[in-house]
Amino acid sequence: MNEATRLRGLCALACTAGLLVAACSDDATSDGPTDAATDAAADVTADAGVDTDGETDAALDTTTDVPTDVPLPTEECDESLPPIVLAHGFLASGDTWASFGQRFASNGWCVDRIVPYDWDSLDRASDPIPALDALIDDLRDRFDADTVFLAGHSAGGGVGYDYLADPERAAKVAAYAHIGSFSNDAPAGAPTLHLYSLDDYAVTDGTDIPGATNVALEGVDHYGVATSAESFAAVYEHFMGEAPATTDIVASDVLLVSGRALAIGTNAPMNEGPVEVWRIDSDTGLTVRDTPDHTFTTTPDGYWGPFAAEPGAHYAFAIVDPANPDVPVTFYYEPFTRTDAWVYLRSLPPVDSLAGILLAGLPREGDAAAHVNFTRSTGVIAGEDSITINGIELLTEDTAAVEDTTIALFVYDVDADGETDATPDPTFEGFPFLAGYDVHLPAGDDQTIEVVYNDRTLRARALRPGEEGVTVSVFN
Repeated sequence: MNEATRLRGLCALACTAGLLVAACSDDATSDGPTDAATDAAADVTADAGVDTDGETDAALDTTTDVPTDVPLPTEECDESLPPIVLAHGFLASGDTWASFGQRFASNGWCVDRIVPYDWDSLDRASDPIPALDALIDDLRDRFDADTVFLAGHSAGGGVGYDYLADPERAAKVAAYAHIGSFSNDAPAGAPTLHLYSLDDYAVTDGTDIPGATNVALEGVDHYGVATSAESFAAVYEHFMGEAPATTDIVASDVLLVSGRALAIGTNAPMNEGPVEVWRIDSDTGLTVRDTPDHTFTTTPDGYWGPFAAEPGAHYAFAIVDPANPDVPVTFYYEPFTRTDAWVYLRSLPPVDSLAGILLAGLPREGDAAAHVNFTRSTGVIAGEDSITINGIELLTEDTAAVEDTTIALFVYDVDADGETDATPDPTFEGFPFLAGYDVHLPAGDDQTIEVVYNDRTLRARALRPGEEGVTVSVFN
């Protein structure tokens, strides 16, 4: 089966799979994972998707490839530790917290107790607090916990302060970490860590909060303050009253991979949509087999997985938004080194949404590919970092100035002239975290996109945008 046939089949499956929550509807902010969704997304305790007596958990009914009589691998964790709820910032999603999640898990935390709160940062008319409160109540009930730990990054810090402004809600939170967010006149309604960076160019009012525990970092950008080992150490000590055993993401023999499928920008979950997992030849970017290694249908809240990844293997994840089946998206990941429950797969939003308008210039037809490069843990800086695509440098002062905190680069033939102009896309000018660059990427069955980020390389097949969609390379 060639790549075009594979993706056409995936499109057909998407058309019958269900409906996506409308990007600008009242339901765009999820209530957080239900019990079944959390099980499917991340449970690596003895309940890891399959009961210890061999009976399949209902959450795994959405997979077609996991044998019902063979339990997935498990790893030990400390079930006495409380849940952690993590609110992301503007335009972000729960994978902001992937490195923190893996660091907490490296210190014994159960993965299903590390839960991002995905909210729609573009919808200023809706109130994210009720859904956050429902999520916290659900986790407290599920894990028989009196309180949770709460963290908010960037705009998520505002959500944290708003949540803790009510004493009844604040009583549910043992400690709060205010990360890379704006200063305040007083702590939030729970013991507060104010963690910020003097080199954060997105939030520039780096001053202490009176009465809070204040930690100022240097040499860390706006995203790094929510992902770095140094930041993790400060948050862990604030939550636990002692230093972590390790700040590393410790490699593990157990590699359970799961995550969530959401619309970019709005975080509207992909409701009962298809997810295909393909093992990739890292030298060519092509699939190793002619059928998917794993297939899933997302829960109504967008959760999918888990599957057991092979050490050192490269994987691609193909999705189609049932509400926008003309634009499949395929994500190419670096090999996994330990369980990762935060593999977020973003569909393109409807063209009439705010995020959809911003991305309307991406090609929907033709023989030139569109590719996105995403660095999951930190921004990139021209002169300090390098990202090349098919040998063309993408990082300039126009696309990755130090003050831009660029994490996503959209690369395509911006003016559709069949030439590489090597110029920035004006669409993203002045927009935080995002940039675009004009590169003509020939698409076809034998065409490969090679992305080199410093000394790391990912290769992807150059898909035809009209029938096969957009590709994304994800560097952890």
